[in-house]
Amino acid sequence: MRNEYLNLSENQIAFPNLGIEFEADPTAFTIFGIDIQWYGLLITLGLLLAIIYCFSQMKRYGLNPDRAIDAVLGGIVGGIVGARAYYVILEWDRYADDPMSIFNLRQGGLAIYGGLLGAILVGGIIAKIRKVKLLPLLDLAAQGFLIGQCIGRWGNFFNQEAFGCNTDSIFGMTGGRIQNWISSAYINTECYSNLGVEMDPDLPVHPCFLYESVWCLIGFILLAVVSRKWRRFDGQIILMYAAWYGLGRAFIEGLRTDSLVIGSIRVSQALAIICVAAAVILLIIIGSKVKRMGVDYKLYVDTEESRRLLREAEEGRKKGSRKEKNPTAAEAETQKEVAGPDDTSAANETENEETTAEADETKEEE
Repeated sequence: MRNEYLNLSENQIAFPNLGIEFEADPTAFTIFGIDIQWYGLLITLGLLLAIIYCFSQMKRYGLNPDRAIDAVLGGIVGGIVGARAYYVILEWDRYADDPMSIFNLRQGGLAIYGGLLGAILVGGIIAKIRKVKLLPLLDLAAQGFLIGQCIGRWGNFFNQEAFGCNTDSIFGMTGGRIQNWISSAYINTECYSNLGVEMDPDLPVHPCFLYESVWCLIGFILLAVVSRKWRRFDGQIILMYAAWYGLGRAFIEGLRTDSLVIGSIRVSQALAIICVAAAVILLIIIGSKVKRMGVDYKLYVDTEESRRLLREAEEGRKKGSRKEKNPTAAEAETQKEVAGPDDTSAANETENEETTAEADETKEEE
């Protein structure tokens, strides 16, 4: 690394091998004295885009959006709570002396696997209550997960976190916060000793957030294509998501120096490997069973139940639309009262003109 990239200020970020350096303040803006962080904004943006995409695809999976929205919103809440709880439990020493800091999410501290578990658990319970089929909902949610993760990871960029060990890669990055973190970690070497990692604050590090963001983007494109052309059974896409994301996370987590660890085991890496193995086995077993069933197996979207629910939902929307266009007599009377004297006079004039025209037509017939 060239000397000009040493001792960077707190908000400076550099990619030395690309000759790029700039300021990146983790605070996007301040409103009413409250700092709004890029971390929270990007996670929120990822969630919104995921929701928009998923609702645009609901009917392709045979799901009634009016019912599924409750499960989706519940899954979001469960995901946030699960992500924070997972992180806090594994990093309890940081919060033991100040429990109120658990509720401060602006500086980071959300674990993906905890979020996934929370989202699936809470969303699944609500889906059962609302009588929404879980497997097709999870197939669709898997694509939403990848959108949210792809965008949300850039919050780590602004916080200068989720980075890896030293590298001479062209994508190697550094920053003031990164250098300070590495230097302070050498004073408290427990993290590095557990992982068997040696770090130099003067050298670039792997931008693991970038690797994972790109991996999730590729995964989203892949699953979107498979879901349209080669989806053979409900649950296939969520299993492919588990295998795809787990495969990438297993390698990327192996580069990171801020992993959540138990002893010398990187928890997220171990979970990723388990997810890959389980997902591949289930894909093979279920895929083989569906192949043997042939035409006897139907995707939920092709079942009579799905068609009936979608038909009922469409009829309900049409009735609501007709009701707005053709109000009842009581509603019409209320509208007249709200309209006021001027509008009532205009309505009376129109009625008088219609009555006069009818009388003239009667005279002509006589």
